[in-house]
Amino acid sequence: MRIVEIRDAVAPISSPIRNAFIDFSKMTISVIAIVTDVMRDGEPIIGYGFHSNGRYAQQGILRTRLIPRLMEAEPADLCNATGDNLDAHRVWRTFMHNEKPGGHGDRAVAAGALDTAVWDVIAKIENKPLWRVLSERYNEGRYDSEIVVYPGGGYYYPGKEISGLQDEMRGYDAQGYQVAKMKIGGADLETDLARIHGALEVLGDGQRLAVDANGKFDLDTAIAYGKALEPLNLFWYEEPGDPLDYALQDELADHYSGSMATGENLFSTQDVCNLIRFGGMRADRDWIQADPALAYGLTEYLNLIEAVEALGWPRRRLMPHGGHQLALNIAAGLQIGGTESYPAVFQPYGGFADDIPIVGGRTALPDAPGIGMERKPEMLRTLRSYLELSL
Repeated sequence: MRIVEIRDAVAPISSPIRNAFIDFSKMTISVIAIVTDVMRDGEPIIGYGFHSNGRYAQQGILRTRLIPRLMEAEPADLCNATGDNLDAHRVWRTFMHNEKPGGHGDRAVAAGALDTAVWDVIAKIENKPLWRVLSERYNEGRYDSEIVVYPGGGYYYPGKEISGLQDEMRGYDAQGYQVAKMKIGGADLETDLARIHGALEVLGDGQRLAVDANGKFDLDTAIAYGKALEPLNLFWYEEPGDPLDYALQDELADHYSGSMATGENLFSTQDVCNLIRFGGMRADRDWIQADPALAYGLTEYLNLIEAVEALGWPRRRLMPHGGHQLALNIAAGLQIGGTESYPAVFQPYGGFADDIPIVGGRTALPDAPGIGMERKPEMLRTLRSYLELSL
């Protein structure tokens, strides 16, 4: 088999919301289609990919470096031993050829989107859901039939901070989520505490609410928030400081005994290993949120799982950021802790299969071949439209 064409486009993922650092009114993502010469039911098998919100489209890196390397390669150099499917590891090495170590960031995002499309192709050619492919290849056939998911949300509502937030939390509760997340750090501590208490009036127990500062705080502010949050027994306190300020994270662990979470803005296995070594993270209660769609893709995430386990961390403490179907398949097939969801924002890309409900904070697995994007018809239609593929 061979790759016939790779298309990429810039798509808007704008939402009229903000967190402690940025607003999302002009946010974009890269969307990708890998068209193969493998035919099924009269149509070529096409793999689709995109990266998570929070990082902008990476068309320059894709068009001038990563995609040309694949299109210039010999087809056999991208395929498995039998030549009937892509080999994700060979493909990854090819598009990352001539790239220096380090410098993680936008390059990792471009690679993550492209690698996602590669895995969609692989699973579709095998005619299996991606989670099953991962289970069979890398997890001795084990998988989770239900996945823990939580909605990322709780943004600021100018003019209706508490009432708007409470309405959002009621919506998540009605949809079947057990834990929901809200933003902090975009206001002062007093205002944020009022917002948190407003959310808890809806959700009840503190273990049903996580808070996310999006890296806003210096050490003193992070500690002040930690002291105010600790009596509430929240599900976690997320990304209090700059994601690379391991000293802040380490010091905060001495002042906050509850669960913490971070890692969505770390874009390499080495960064995550440094977080574990130097960031004071505790394997018995904390969470690592590295996002495969932003950090070189699933192919590199396999290395990340191996590396964190070698450092004494169970893979169940991995909970990817992003709210997308790639992370859902990884959570199922590789049995990590669960994944984020975006049922209310960043549409049509957020959330999972349209016809699988959330029950008791968990979702069941899609049975469609590939990542499952065909189970979100509006998302697929939008992807194909921006990629100028016939609808």
